Amino acid sequence: MVTKEEILEALKTVSDPEIGYDVVNLGLVYDVEINGNRVYIRMTMTAPTCPVTPWILSQAQQVVEELPGVEACDIELVWDPPWSPKMMSDEAKQALNIDE
Repeated sequence: MVTKEEILEALKTVSDPEIGYDVVNLGLVYDVEINGNRVYIRMTMTAPTCPVTPWILSQAQQVVEELPGVEACDIELVWDPPWSPKMMSDEAKQALNIDE
């Protein structure tokens, strides 16, 4: 069975093309649940008007569904809590020169 860590590693290959950093380190992935061979992900975007939302969601679903043991991946796009730069990993903040 796939692990949460394997899913997060796969999601690190999906980058927001406008920012140039992956969705995990940007803090866009809120929750990952595994139920047998199905994966459920709750995630957000940096803004509700993000023009690349469909592409990011499609890429995220694809990389997770390519993992061994995953039959399907459902992604719920949520806006609560609203994303902020505080949700980014220290690595991403440093790479993007963001100070808190």
